[in-house]
Amino acid sequence: MIGAGMGAMAAAARLAVAGHRVTVYERSATYGGAVERFERDGFVFDTGPGLLHLPAVYRDLFVKTGKESLERSVELVQVDPASRHLFADGTDVRLPNASRAGAVAALDAALGAGAGERWAEFLGRAREAWDRSRRPLLEEPLWRDPRALGRDPYPAVPRRRLLRSPRLATTVAEVGTWELGDPRLAALLDGCALSYGLDPRHAPASAAVLPYLEQTFGSWYVRGGMRELARAVYERCLARRVEFVFGAEVTRIVEKDGAAAGVELADGTLVEADAVVAGVAPGRLLAAHPGGSGTGGDSGDRGDTGAADEAAVAERDDGSVPGRFTVLLALRGGRDGDAAHRTVVHSPDGGAEAAAVFGGRPAERPTVTVLRPDDPATRPDGGHEAVTLTATVAPHGPVGWSDAALRARYAEILMSAAQAAVPGLPERLLWHETRTPADTAARTGAAGGSVPPPALAGAEGRLLHPANTTRLPGLHRAGGWAHPGGGLAHAGMSGALVAGLIVEGPEFRGSQ
Repeated sequence: MIGAGMGAMAAAARLAVAGHRVTVYERSATYGGAVERFERDGFVFDTGPGLLHLPAVYRDLFVKTGKESLERSVELVQVDPASRHLFADGTDVRLPNASRAGAVAALDAALGAGAGERWAEFLGRAREAWDRSRRPLLEEPLWRDPRALGRDPYPAVPRRRLLRSPRLATTVAEVGTWELGDPRLAALLDGCALSYGLDPRHAPASAAVLPYLEQTFGSWYVRGGMRELARAVYERCLARRVEFVFGAEVTRIVEKDGAAAGVELADGTLVEADAVVAGVAPGRLLAAHPGGSGTGGDSGDRGDTGAADEAAVAERDDGSVPGRFTVLLALRGGRDGDAAHRTVVHSPDGGAEAAAVFGGRPAERPTVTVLRPDDPATRPDGGHEAVTLTATVAPHGPVGWSDAALRARYAEILMSAAQAAVPGLPERLLWHETRTPADTAARTGAAGGSVPPPALAGAEGRLLHPANTTRLPGLHRAGGWAHPGGGLAHAGMSGALVAGLIVEGPEFRGSQ
């Protein structure tokens, strides 16, 4: 196993239960991949994902790998409201967690009568897209011929035009403009897509499934921070006798008789293996084994894909995918009891923001997500508060995020925007730390510090990820840069798919 990220650990635990002897080689000093933690002066911050969606993925992992449930391993807290949204015109709306009727009422109250119903109708169409694509996109190995997934499953509403044939929305931005009927509702949708690293101007309409998932299955926080989830998965691996070797970088995949036969470490050590699972970004894997650079797999009807071919894989791993700029704030003064766990301060010009992010420039007015967990474990005492600010930004390379002056200026931009969600922020600030795509690149090896987006149907397959199998027998991929893409839930799904393919072979069709 190469890498101790969440997808690789999910695969490791399942494989160990199936009777395999599993060893994980991790280049860094710890587990969890992007699910990291920063601690200073009694303050504790998540520097990776701050919330969990689709907790059923990890519930299933814990059910299948031991007697102790996920809830006995970590404390899951349903966040309510799920999110607060602040718009440039002063509109303030709080969306309840996993309540369609509550969201309708909240949107009607804040945006005017009818806004909630339009959003509900949109979510109904998003549900159709989810039902059509859920199993082949998330629960099964990638089809050998994924052309069906290249078709957008979102049932767009025909837009009638005088003396011309109706038009259908094909992108997130078009759905927002043509179907939602309010620029603030459009900003909700655009902001959601951008938070997942997707350009709303070009992302397929099927990205509607992302807000649908959040508002249907809820948003969950892990008490103590999301790092506690990584700890729980790591400890489950240890309980199943998975061995971890930290500070061990894999530099080459060893091939013998046309199949993966082990790995070579940076110190020259050769390790034999019957199967190799790579939980690293595709570029590193392809560089490590050029002969295995094909994206997909085994004989049969699943695994290989022309849509996610070698050129597409290289494009995703060349630093062209956005990253995250994060500011960690240590504040004096306790948390306001009415504060929302997650507040999104929307950019006054989402189009300009997307153009900057995907044009390789810093956006001057970014959308900023403010996380304010009501968790004593994250602060020294009740008289202090730990707050995390995050914005989606262009990756390192097009933007020189290692430049100290730029880091400082952009941190100020995020803190200025966050004042709308955290009153008195400048006076309360004790200190702050920044994390940029340059830092992510240095820690994880991901080109440009990019964060992988989830796989989506539509767009002719351009947003699919490489299959979990490869053209080199015995070599598999897990984690955010493999099918079904980035995010905590998707990483857990990739681990389940890889374990199933190794245990059952290419006939594996996913959980029933």
